[in-house]
Amino acid sequence: MDPAEEVYSPDMPSRLPVQDIFAGLVTSIGTAIRYWFHYTLVAFAWLGVVPLTACRIYKCLFTGSVSSLLTLPLDMLSTQNLLADCLQGCFVNKIQFLWCPTHLMVLLQPMRILEGMMQKMVQVALMLQKAKILPTQQQRKTLMKQVTLEMRLSWKMMTMMRMMMERKMMRKMDVREEEAAEANNGGQEDLNWNALEWDRAAEELTWERVNAGSGWFLVFLEHVFWVVSLNTLFILVFAFCPYHIGHFSVVGLGFEDYIEASHFEGLITTILGYILLAGALIVFHAFASLVKFQRSRRLLGVCYIVVKVSLLVVMEIGLFPLICGWWLDICSLEMFDATLKDREQSFDSAPGTTLFLHWLVGMVYVFYFASFILLLREVLRPGVLWFLRNLNDPDFNPVQEMIHLPIYRHLRRFILSVVVFGSIVLLMLWLPIRIIKLLFPTFLPYNVMLYSDAPVSELSLELLLLQVVLPALLEQGHTRQWLKRLVHAWTFTVGYVLDLHSYLLGDFEEEENQPNNNNNINPPGRHNNNNRIPGLGEGLHAAHQAILQQGGPITLLVIFMCVTLLMASLICLTLPVSAGRWLMSFWMGGAVVHELYTAASGLYVCWLSIRAATMLLSWMPQGRTVIMLKVHEWTLMILKTIVVAVLLAGVIPLLLGLLFELVIVAPLRVPLDQTPLFYPWQDWALGVLHAKIIAAITLMGPQWWLKTVIEQVYANGIRNIDLFYIVRRLAAPVICVLLLSLCVPYTVSKGVTPLLAVQPDMQILVERRIYPFLLMVVILLAILSFQIRQFKRLYEHIKNDKYLVGQRLVNYERRSTSASYSTS
Repeated sequence: MDPAEEVYSPDMPSRLPVQDIFAGLVTSIGTAIRYWFHYTLVAFAWLGVVPLTACRIYKCLFTGSVSSLLTLPLDMLSTQNLLADCLQGCFVNKIQFLWCPTHLMVLLQPMRILEGMMQKMVQVALMLQKAKILPTQQQRKTLMKQVTLEMRLSWKMMTMMRMMMERKMMRKMDVREEEAAEANNGGQEDLNWNALEWDRAAEELTWERVNAGSGWFLVFLEHVFWVVSLNTLFILVFAFCPYHIGHFSVVGLGFEDYIEASHFEGLITTILGYILLAGALIVFHAFASLVKFQRSRRLLGVCYIVVKVSLLVVMEIGLFPLICGWWLDICSLEMFDATLKDREQSFDSAPGTTLFLHWLVGMVYVFYFASFILLLREVLRPGVLWFLRNLNDPDFNPVQEMIHLPIYRHLRRFILSVVVFGSIVLLMLWLPIRIIKLLFPTFLPYNVMLYSDAPVSELSLELLLLQVVLPALLEQGHTRQWLKRLVHAWTFTVGYVLDLHSYLLGDFEEEENQPNNNNNINPPGRHNNNNRIPGLGEGLHAAHQAILQQGGPITLLVIFMCVTLLMASLICLTLPVSAGRWLMSFWMGGAVVHELYTAASGLYVCWLSIRAATMLLSWMPQGRTVIMLKVHEWTLMILKTIVVAVLLAGVIPLLLGLLFELVIVAPLRVPLDQTPLFYPWQDWALGVLHAKIIAAITLMGPQWWLKTVIEQVYANGIRNIDLFYIVRRLAAPVICVLLLSLCVPYTVSKGVTPLLAVQPDMQILVERRIYPFLLMVVILLAILSFQIRQFKRLYEHIKNDKYLVGQRLVNYERRSTSASYSTS
């Protein structure tokens, strides 16, 4: 029972008058139309006007004719290529919004701090010069200490301001919802907001203000105007000027034919323009420094830093992964029975797609290499990998490095990275392929050709493996932990073989493994000669110097590492594929199977084998009884998992894929005079993908019974799997709904329709169109139910607004009386 009940006016009728209901309904419809018009205008401005304006201005500037400037207003109103122009304009806006604000703030803040520090130093010097005071030696030392301390404090202040700025940018995303709620409440502080105060405007800019809510329509128009102006300025400064500088240089040098043969004339010309612009800025900056034009020198320095950072970003994020991707492709040609001529033909036919795919492969390679370096840092002694940048370091900021380090250091680092990454590709890809072709001539090439006799056959299975099988393998197999233990074991072994254990792993492991009684310092079978290299006990810097002077241990360490990487690459390229081919031979016979399937099945077999071996090794010291109990426990768990997998990964996806085929695919693709063919294997594969999408949407949606059940099943995991709960609460309801969705239309079309004595054509039409028809009926019923609930809420809202007087507590006197009895 509710603790309070509504108290209505005595003159409230039993049913609301029709005119009140109609007036409330008209008011609600008017509010909905107003909000619809409001958000439609906002979406039209931000997703239509702003991107379209940016794209049309971009095309106008790069047309190179005066007539295009004169016809620009008419081009803005043109309806040709609207979607393509909007998408291109959104890309330009995204680059501008990601690049300009943050990086300009990073550029200007250190310069302001350094400028203030230099002004203080100049003021102190002028004061001493005017007073004609010659400081003593002690005063000079004190002054130098103060200057040094102030520089350190300024540098710390710069670092703290950078970190605060990054945290501030992250906090803005977190507090936007709270600010929007406060804006909806109509806070009085909104009246003091000034659009010209950029920092405060950025902090107080809420969703309602951006979208012209709460009376901010003029501010919204001002935002749109400023964004269009900034787009124009961005295109003019960062695209138009560099491109034409590069174009005039190319024409002057006579390299037009070479640039046009690259298929990327605009990109290469713009990059060349940036390079020439950077050189011109360096010359002008040196001239301004020579003639002591301080403001001009400062402005030219900022422009040079912007151009420098832009070029370095293109080099690090664009060029370096592209080089890695092409080198990976070249070194793996024999693995896929391809040639350079094939790659040249594919590049000529689709240069943009080919370039993007190679860049994507290179980015994946760089990402996994960086992840492996982070794993090495967790295993090795801190400071061993001093020559590699630590991406987890909170003080590491690549933009700051691009600003402060000279260009020759960036070029040297880039060349060194290309050499290292290219050598690793040669060691782990090209050389293993040559060894495999030498030892097993018939093993290569891999079969990766896309062929299809049925609709979406190969594509669906590849999506299934990439989206379901491989992520589940990587998640459930604890691959990272296994790899970490394997690296630790290899480092431990090699460290003791080469007497580098203290250098690689440190002495803390030995101290932890020492017994409490230190009587036996040298246990049998272990050589305690880790300090044979001078300097290993004197710190990491001394150890670096000692190893570099000797050269022998570090050379052997590099050789062992190369041999290990080669052997690991050979195993990864041969063992999973061989196991997968052997398994597929029992199922597919002598048919040629895509190597993606063989590799995935082989990886699962290897994972299961390693998992079983590790569990048996961990159980063996506990005795035979414990092993039998564990085997019984795991056998029961495996049987439960198989039953759950058959239901959730077999039956439900098959029914879901078949229903999707009947509702959407067959009515759209198969005419009425043809018979649709159903492939259960393909329906199951597509059903798995659909089930995964539905589960993800369910977990992201509101709380209801299906979301609660899925979260509980996921929280229990495989070891604590509850078969009865899954079958009763998840599998049975879902299977019943899917079977009803499949069987009821079939029963109606095959059992009820023939009783009506319809024509054969009508019978075929009913059989083929009943599934989408019933889907539309269900959707209409759901919409009708939703509208009925909304109308009931509207009815209660009108009644409460007009006749509600207040609320009264229920059973208040009885509770107070019982409380008085208990106290007495």
